[in-house]
Amino acid sequence: MTVPPGDLLRRLTVHRDGEPLRHVHEVAARPGETVDWPRWAPETVIEAFADVGIDRPWRHQVVAADHAHHGRHTVIATGTASGKSLAYLLPVTTALSDDEPATAIYLSPTKALAADQFRNLNSVGAPGCVPAVLDGDTPYDRRQWIGRHANLILTNPDMLHHAILPRHDRWARLLRRLRYIVVDECHAYRGVFGSHVALVLRRLRRLAAYYGASPTFIAASATTGDPAFGTARLLGVDVEAVTEDTSPHPGVTFGLWEPPMLPDVTGEHGAPQRKSALTETGDLLAALVDRKIRTVAFVRSRRGVELVSSLAREKLADTGRSSRVAAYRSGYLRDDRRRLEAGLRDGALLGVAATNALELGIDIAGLDAVLLCGYPGTLASLWQQAGRAGRGNVPALAVLVARDDPLDTYLVHHPEAVFSRPVEACVLDPVNPYILGPHLLCAADELALRPQDLDLFGAEDSQSVLTELAEARLVRRRGSSWYFTGRRRPDVALRGAVGEPIDVIETDSGELLGTVDAGSAHSLVHPGAVYLHQGSSYVVDKLDEADHAAFVHSAKPEYSTYPRSSTDINIRKVRRYFDAGPVGLYFGDVEVVNQVVAYQRRRLPGGEVMDEVPLDLPARELHTVAVWWTVSEKTLTEAGLARAELPGALHAAEHAAIGLLPLVATCDRWDIGGLSTAGHTDTEAPTVFVYDGHHGGAGFAERGYTAWRDWLAATCEAITACGCEYGCPSCVQSPKCGNGNEPLSKSGALTVLDVILKAAPV
Repeated sequence: MTVPPGDLLRRLTVHRDGEPLRHVHEVAARPGETVDWPRWAPETVIEAFADVGIDRPWRHQVVAADHAHHGRHTVIATGTASGKSLAYLLPVTTALSDDEPATAIYLSPTKALAADQFRNLNSVGAPGCVPAVLDGDTPYDRRQWIGRHANLILTNPDMLHHAILPRHDRWARLLRRLRYIVVDECHAYRGVFGSHVALVLRRLRRLAAYYGASPTFIAASATTGDPAFGTARLLGVDVEAVTEDTSPHPGVTFGLWEPPMLPDVTGEHGAPQRKSALTETGDLLAALVDRKIRTVAFVRSRRGVELVSSLAREKLADTGRSSRVAAYRSGYLRDDRRRLEAGLRDGALLGVAATNALELGIDIAGLDAVLLCGYPGTLASLWQQAGRAGRGNVPALAVLVARDDPLDTYLVHHPEAVFSRPVEACVLDPVNPYILGPHLLCAADELALRPQDLDLFGAEDSQSVLTELAEARLVRRRGSSWYFTGRRRPDVALRGAVGEPIDVIETDSGELLGTVDAGSAHSLVHPGAVYLHQGSSYVVDKLDEADHAAFVHSAKPEYSTYPRSSTDINIRKVRRYFDAGPVGLYFGDVEVVNQVVAYQRRRLPGGEVMDEVPLDLPARELHTVAVWWTVSEKTLTEAGLARAELPGALHAAEHAAIGLLPLVATCDRWDIGGLSTAGHTDTEAPTVFVYDGHHGGAGFAERGYTAWRDWLAATCEAITACGCEYGCPSCVQSPKCGNGNEPLSKSGALTVLDVILKAAPV
């Protein structure tokens, strides 16, 4: 980048409506601190790293490597591009270079990251190291070769769960010699996915012990709150944490950007409307690419990725650079992903709109700028994404483009919440019975569970779950051990999806465009839905869930589609309760029944509702956990709320609270759901529910319960600070509302929240 990032940021504001740049934060450059190589590292290994330009390591790399070399489970939690790879590769390649046979497993959350690390290992050429990638694209004969010859297997938790652990006898050589297990980008393992991976790792440890091995874990993470505790919960072992980053950093200029209001344009119910964050990000991406600034724009959803890349290409149509912009997201076919990754590395692509698949460590050095289309849900992800640019001595530009959303609006107007707040700790729950049960079945299928094994999974919780599984005749106890009795292996989806993914197929050609997970099918590929793929639009003709396929045809409709749904909640069990007089705060188990009943067609680009089309789709049940509060109707009436205003007041408070929960929990608003009612059947009072959108819960609602005052105070502040009169997407409207944001009362929501905050003592 030839233009200083601060100057570039100011140039981007020229000729734009209003003053979109709300705040500029400068992260100063820092020098690095090198040390000597550790004495235990063989000269041949040191020479291999020197050959790729690493003459001396950073101090934190050696500290972490030394812990691991001496058998101490370790997590290195330092910034992006701080050289975490060397910290784990140094002890691993040292072990593989010894005369005594050893093996290692490298786990990453994405295929692309494993493939990238494989390329790095080949460039290093460490003596004795025989690396191999094992993922869903690996042919059967190649898998056989890997099992016989490779000593460093680069894979992902899904492959470990589906291919290695169930067939552990075929991988006995790997498990018997297993010295290290590297868990890269471990901050990505949170919520339901993290809980699943935690149990997969416990199953791996059990089988390694069965074959006589006691491997050392080396975890690498972006900066997180209390990495020792979070990583220990993930791995199931005590760990040493290395958090001081001694690598050099070129500095970053970080802008908080709020898209301007659209003149003479209103949204739902006459609410003022801002320019879409997607449109603004597409414009900024095009402006940066036009200046030959290599840029990645991180976008939250697949649909958003396609829109941003398409908008940027349209803007660049007359410049000859539109072909140098692409979209990158999950659901693409393997060859397409590899082609895009290569284009990023060699500079053929100047701009990419991507989901967080590119957040996780893929080596795309040389980027100049990062755009974040909306807050990514956690500060850990925000800094990880921002760190994709500015490697080497080149300073970086990062811009957070706020969505019209309560949390984003709060953050761009409260920069201290971004730049002065500690990074969150990861939330996961490996004893969630809905997750623990299936993994205990898998473990029993792999090898009978003995009493001493249960300590790995939480002795008390696993004993209780096994008792229930025995009553369901899925396991049988013989002597002191538990045996799996099912006819087929349990179907466990690690990433929270239930059922097989849905293939999206172009009807006329039969071409497979991509996939969507089964849980999202009713919302994304229902009949009549507009589906986007690489900038092209399609309309869904048919959703065939029995054959796991959605059939689409190419079209360019002048509208987008939004699902409408109905939700009911039944309380099953109260786990925790706080009595604040007229206000009750609860945490417990609930059953959520949701049904997509229709979809709206909204005209492009304005977003006006054209019509609503009914759908005939089955209801879905979700057994999960929720935080909820009840408020005395009498108290609300005395505070000035008429009974007729209660539904809108509670509904608006629910929307805003969902939008602000990610401020205190490591979640995304799409990970959670809510319901409000002026008189719930179970509570017999005005009630607002916020629930985890995953079976058994993921720890988000529980965090809301424990941090309820900070959560609801920020919610109240966000609504108060919004300049609209009656409520808008920046405060109380929700993009995922199944009721079309009706009814809503902004002033009523403030009354409800004020009553709650005043009722409970500080």
